Amino acid sequence: MSEPVSDEVKSYLREIGAKGGRKSRRRLDPDQARRMVAVREARRAFRDHKAIYFWSFNPEWKVEYDQIPVVIRTLRNEGDAKAFALAKRLHQLHAGREG
Repeated sequence: MSEPVSDEVKSYLREIGAKGGRKSRRRLDPDQARRMVAVREARRAFRDHKAIYFWSFNPEWKVEYDQIPVVIRTLRNEGDAKAFALAKRLHQLHAGREG
């Protein structure tokens, strides 16, 4: 069994946790948040499907917001039905529409 955590350690962890929470909070307007989500999802699509649909791309390529249409186009042109659905979702995110 593990030993119980001392009050001193609990206090230290509580203190550094509070600092991290305060520091990481950022204010984004809805458009910035949508753009951030779109980039994150496009990067995930590129990473997850790199070997199948993006094999000719530089493997170190980092998708930026203005390059999302390239990811969408590649998924539509090279992919199967699941890739086409993913491209549709990315298009909605990029265009600022949900659902």
